[in-house]
Amino acid sequence: MTSTPALRALATLGIEVTLHPYAYDPKAEATGLQAAQALGIDPSVMLKTLMVEVDGRPACCVIPSDRQLSMKRVAAAFGGKSAAMMPVPKAEKLTGYHVGGISPFGQKRAVPTAVEATACTAPRVWINAGQRGLLLSLPPESALRALTAKALPLIA
Repeated sequence: MTSTPALRALATLGIEVTLHPYAYDPKAEATGLQAAQALGIDPSVMLKTLMVEVDGRPACCVIPSDRQLSMKRVAAAFGGKSAAMMPVPKAEKLTGYHVGGISPFGQKRAVPTAVEATACTAPRVWINAGQRGLLLSLPPESALRALTAKALPLIA
């Protein structure tokens, strides 16, 4: 069985997940949408992990793969004035994951995390398991608990 820092972190917390491997396409324009299509999952419950900076401080946002962040809402969610996407090299160094395989779980350095509130109404969500081509699914309440995250409005 594949083991990633994300899966080890969840196992340590006693959180059970279901793994969903899929054929990762490195040429896909939108990795989350490609994953949802490959697995036949509604994009609204296939969540993508986005690393951001709020007033220069790192944070993590988890939102549906078919939606875009509202930087105004992101800044408000983390109590800041401005927010921007984190540059890819910085995101990879901070998380220990490669883009296309960034999971909010088991990152090298824990950062404040928020999950889009509308996604938390689903019975189950799919999130990257820390490796390209591997997703995990779990109830949103379990994800929030594991991440010590809040469910907040983050999308435009």
